Amino acid sequence: MGKALIERTEMWVRRGSTDDRIVDVDIRALSAEGSPRNGGENPDHVAALAELDIPLPPITVHRESMRVIDGLHRLRAAQLRGHSTIAVTFFDGTEADAFVLAVESNVRHGLPLSLPDRKRAAVRIIATHPQWSDRKIASVTGIAPGTVADVRRSAPVGDPAEDFARIGRDGRVRPVDIAEGRRRAGQLISENPNLSLRQIARAAGISPETARDVRNRLSRGEEPLLPPRPRGVRPRPREEILRVVPQPSHGEDRHDAVAGPAFTEGLSAVNRLKADPALRLNETGRQLLRLLSVHMLPPAEWEGIVDTVPPYWSGTVAHLARECAHIWEEVAARVEKNVAQGDDSPPSRADSSACPTV
Repeated sequence: MGKALIERTEMWVRRGSTDDRIVDVDIRALSAEGSPRNGGENPDHVAALAELDIPLPPITVHRESMRVIDGLHRLRAAQLRGHSTIAVTFFDGTEADAFVLAVESNVRHGLPLSLPDRKRAAVRIIATHPQWSDRKIASVTGIAPGTVADVRRSAPVGDPAEDFARIGRDGRVRPVDIAEGRRRAGQLISENPNLSLRQIARAAGISPETARDVRNRLSRGEEPLLPPRPRGVRPRPREEILRVVPQPSHGEDRHDAVAGPAFTEGLSAVNRLKADPALRLNETGRQLLRLLSVHMLPPAEWEGIVDTVPPYWSGTVAHLARECAHIWEEVAARVEKNVAQGDDSPPSRADSSACPTV
C-alpha cells in the first residue's frame, strides 16, 4: 500500500495546491452520514494516511448539507493527527448528484468500494437517475452493464413514459426500444423527406447510420423495422463481413445499408490490395493486408466493441487505441514520403515480386 498510496497522495496535492477554491473547514461542522461504504472506513487505511509525512489532499464536501462526498479516510486521518480543521473543496449540487460523485470518486481512486457497496449504489442511482442508461450507471459504479440491468429489473417499476429513452455515457439520448426509434424515424422521413440524417437521428434518438438504414428501407418500399432474425440463426462472423466477393453491377453495394460510403470505399480498396501479387505473395505484404483487414469493421461493429469495454479498463483501452492511431499515422507519413520520393504507379507484372518498404 505504501508506495502507491504516497504517489497517489502526492498527485492529489499537486492537483489541489493551485485550486483557489480550497478552504479550511472546522472538522466538527462536517457530516459523515450517507457514505456509499456500508461497512464504514478501513482503520488500516486511515492509519496509513495518518502516518504519511505530507499534507493530506483536500476532501470534497456537499456545501448545502456539509456531508463528506469524497475523503472520509482523510477526514479520519486528520482527526487521528489531532487536527481541528481540514482542507475542503465544495460541491454545489443536489443530494442525488452528490451521491453519484461520491460513488464515482471512490471507484476511480483511493480505497475502492466493495462489490456489494457498488451494487447498493447502483440501486440508489437507478432510483434517482432513472433516465441514465445501464452503461452510464455502470461507468459510475464500476460494475458491468449487465449487472446494472439486472438491478434495474428487480427495482420497483417507474413511470413507463419516462423510460422511453435514456442518456448514455456520451450524453446522447437513445431509445430503450430501438424498434420505437426506427418507427419514429420512419414517421419523420415520411412527413419531411428533406430532413438530414443527423436531424432524423437526433429527433428519433437513434444513430445516423440507423437513420440511413431506415431511409434506404423506405425508399425500397420496405418497413422501417428490421425483420426478426429466425431462431437459431447467428449473426455473420467477422470474416464473412470482411470478405467481399466481386459482383456484377446490381446497384448498391450490400454494405451501403449498414455503413457509410467511407467504409464501403475503404473495404473496396483493401480488396484491391489483396489482389495485388506484390503484396499477397510475400509474408510482409500479407501481414500488412491482415492488419488493414482487421481494422475494416462496419461502424455498428465498432460501436459494439466500444460498448463491451468494462468501465475500469476504459482508460487503458483508450490509451492503447491512441497509441495504435499514432503508429498508423507514422506508417501513413512514411508511405507518403516513399511516394513523394519515387513512382506511385502500380508495379508491373515484371516486378510484381518486389514489396514496397513500409
